[in-house]
Amino acid sequence: MSTTRSERGPGVALVTGAAGGIGSAVVRGMAEQGFSVAALDTAGQGARDLAAELTGRGHRVRGYAVDVTDEDSVERAVASAEEELGAVTAAVSVAGMLRWGAVTGFPSREWREVFDVNALGVFHVSRAAARVMVPRGAGSIVTVSSDAAAVPRAAMAAYAASKAAATHFTLCLGLELGPLGIRCNVVSPGSTDTAMRRQLWEGGPSSPESEPGNDPSAFRAGVPLGRVARPEDVAEAVVFLTSPRARHVTLHDLRVDGGASLGA
Repeated sequence: MSTTRSERGPGVALVTGAAGGIGSAVVRGMAEQGFSVAALDTAGQGARDLAAELTGRGHRVRGYAVDVTDEDSVERAVASAEEELGAVTAAVSVAGMLRWGAVTGFPSREWREVFDVNALGVFHVSRAAARVMVPRGAGSIVTVSSDAAAVPRAAMAAYAASKAAATHFTLCLGLELGPLGIRCNVVSPGSTDTAMRRQLWEGGPSSPESEPGNDPSAFRAGVPLGRVARPEDVAEAVVFLTSPRARHVTLHDLRVDGGASLGA
């Protein structure tokens, strides 16, 4: 007897940054929705450990060591996921890098590193996913950006600008792929309780607050809901946008920031 797609589950989801706070929450959320998940991260062991944990719970997850700044690495991962798990139906870019500091003293090297991960990496992953989705006429691509892409933050120019680039790229991609049956959306978290964010609030190992313009309290936005998001809050938004419930949603930027960006 043949098996229908609904009986097999929603398909295969590719998730980058899978070993991080938001990324691991997205992997868990997608797996719980029935996706087979390719968990990608530069920390390959972290991705494999997460995959082993979820596989032990009955989910179908595989971990891959992938550098999103390397297009060949990304293309190989997509090919491996398709071969080992099946057709990729959803791709979620979560991998990100945060560097902060006043612009006048910000190193060009760090600017390039931030853009390589946050913008170029999204391009690599989205392009690779689109290439396998287009012939099938279906798919969902989601970029996890930041509310900093729309709201200026002092001492966060590189991060905010790179996230703005990733956001606008994803919306432009949605215009290209919409007529081909592929939806492209953005999820923009605000302050979220992750290891990367805690490092920022705590000043990090080098205590950057000592430099002018680097005090984290200067760019911590107020949150009308009065709480910091949990990674699961962001994952829920991603899961929704990749689900059939969002079948008529594309080119959308969904803020998960407790109202911090005031709708901007």
